[in-house]
Amino acid sequence: MYEKFRFLTAGESHGKCLTAIIEGLPSGFIIDPDFINGELKRRQGGYGRGGRMQIESDTVEITSGVRFGKTTGAPLTLVIYNRDFENWEKIMSIHPEDETDEKSFTKYRPGHADYAGSVKYNHKDLRNVLERSSARKTAIETAVGAVAKQILEQFNIRGYSRILQIGNTKNKDEFHTEIDRAKEEGDTLGGKFVVIYENMPVGLGSYVHWDRMLDGRIAQAVMSIPAVKTVSIGNHHSYKLKGSEFHDEMFIENGKIVRETNNAGGIEGGMTNGENLQIFASMKPIPTLRKPLRTVDAADMSETEAHFERSDTCAVEACAVVAEARIAAVLLNEILLKYGGDNFDEIMRNFK
Repeated sequence: MYEKFRFLTAGESHGKCLTAIIEGLPSGFIIDPDFINGELKRRQGGYGRGGRMQIESDTVEITSGVRFGKTTGAPLTLVIYNRDFENWEKIMSIHPEDETDEKSFTKYRPGHADYAGSVKYNHKDLRNVLERSSARKTAIETAVGAVAKQILEQFNIRGYSRILQIGNTKNKDEFHTEIDRAKEEGDTLGGKFVVIYENMPVGLGSYVHWDRMLDGRIAQAVMSIPAVKTVSIGNHHSYKLKGSEFHDEMFIENGKIVRETNNAGGIEGGMTNGENLQIFASMKPIPTLRKPLRTVDAADMSETEAHFERSDTCAVEACAVVAEARIAAVLLNEILLKYGGDNFDEIMRNFK
């Protein structure tokens, strides 16, 4: 699958840093590190976050691809340093002579990647699975999305999110109470949110191949966020409606096509139709609990209680920010494919 905007990330939860290399950015786009840091702060916020957020204060360092505030056309590199690494330097060392059992564990945590990851990669120490499968890596993904967001803004495309439900309550005034109750019980909560992108051009994506359909690409980007279990685009009660009730009728107003509804969520036939993108997602409760679940110890196959690593009680707000970022990266790729060029002026001419 051809990608114009693509990136790779690296790093572990308690490693020295998280890194991303972005390829395919044309020259001349304005990139503001303060905006990226603002998005990182949003990801760290939200009621119900745990102790790690008291340690880290995520800030990005741009080490290549930007000069005097604008992209050069070369690969752009982002780095976020883990402040907690100073407490883990020997534990996460790359040198064989530093090998230690400190912080190693063998008790599977239900709901995490521990079991399948240890079988797949033949790891006896589950720390090796935890470190990369941790949602900590979404910090650098948020930074990448913040780069994409800034460029989308130059096309007047803007995104935001809203929390719709925490646990069993849809009442925003009760969210904190619900989270406090779960925390007291040593439990965790999931929830539901929506991401909206406005001012979308018509025709991003394609209907000609399955892997170019934009709804599928967005769904994959959001579904692969740790703890996300469902993704839907547009009215997520479509299965209850008749065709005459669901589909968005079209009218002419001042010489333009308009719609009174947006049940399709801004995508028809795998392409944007000019309406707002609406992506709904649900996040499962975080599987690291202070009240441990029953499990198996891989060391001797005995039944035991799960290993506990410090955790959030609820991270739905953070998850929504990460989803905004993931979607921004998908949309920017489509913008660059459709209006392609090697520099800002050329792309904007094509866009206009």
